[in-house]
Amino acid sequence: MRRFSVAALVAATTLGTVLTAAPAQARANCTATACHFDVPPGTYDVQVLLGGESASSTSVSGETRRSLLPETAAPAGEHVVRSFTVNVRTPEGEPTGADGTPGLDLVLGGSAPALAGIKVTPARHTRQILLVGDSTVCDQPGDPYSGWGQQLPRYLRKGLSVANHADSGESTVSYLADSRLWATVQPLIRPGDLVLIQLAHNDKTTDEATYRANLETLVAGVREKGGEPVLVTPIVRRWFNADGTLDNNTALLVNGLGVNHPAVIRSVAAAHDVPLIDLTAKTKTLVESLGVEASKVLYLYNEKRDNTHTSVHGATVYADLVRDELVARHLVPKGSLRVG
Repeated sequence: MRRFSVAALVAATTLGTVLTAAPAQARANCTATACHFDVPPGTYDVQVLLGGESASSTSVSGETRRSLLPETAAPAGEHVVRSFTVNVRTPEGEPTGADGTPGLDLVLGGSAPALAGIKVTPARHTRQILLVGDSTVCDQPGDPYSGWGQQLPRYLRKGLSVANHADSGESTVSYLADSRLWATVQPLIRPGDLVLIQLAHNDKTTDEATYRANLETLVAGVREKGGEPVLVTPIVRRWFNADGTLDNNTALLVNGLGVNHPAVIRSVAAAHDVPLIDLTAKTKTLVESLGVEASKVLYLYNEKRDNTHTSVHGATVYADLVRDELVARHLVPKGSLRVG
């Protein structure tokens, strides 16, 4: 990688681009397909200038496989400007995982990527969407896995950032008990921030009273910091009945003790006046409408015979459902979100 000083604007001869980064002492390394910025943990606004002499189509991902900008076309000889806000943290992916690479890493993708310029600056007046969840939500480190929280940033415009603190294997019990999880997340919540909570898949041995109390603890903890909690029912497991429906305990997250997790979440939301995103109902409708065969691509059935974890495609589709619900429930302004 070529190394650039960013005390001032510098022309990048490899790309024909102009790059900047902040703070002034930060340094940037770029190739034709990736950029690394030596910045400390924090929240950063990124502005990209896309396009070139030929027609191009460029997407941007970053950090631990997060989708930050959907594929964006630019006609030959023209440029388009896009901006987004990204959360940089350590660990950069799952909270109990490896630290990852310090700084901000961005990767260009798409059918014909072309980067003409890029600028990274500390974000100001940014609203956070913090995610508390399990492996179906988290920033999955390895292909072909992806959590819906990993794809949600692609739908957000500059000024909204996703801080994904979901972690594989976590239940409401373990999330509250591990100091790397809730005890770390709660101090990060600022007044006005959204905190989306989806924990259920791993509460297989949690009794109903404990499960309800744990959800109430999370809700109260968010409100204590001035944040707005949003309860999210879990995505369904792709577990069909013979008649093509998902009306069974495995699909609908009813545990071995008979605890109906989505029902309890709905009850807690109603009792405590908490906004609810009923992702169980939304994903059930979608999976059933696709049917046994077509729904396989949403999950990792073809790759892993896995009917719980989603593919990149499935996670993107489910993140789209979350995006729609954020708008429908007036949790974020429509203008803050991308259409696709």
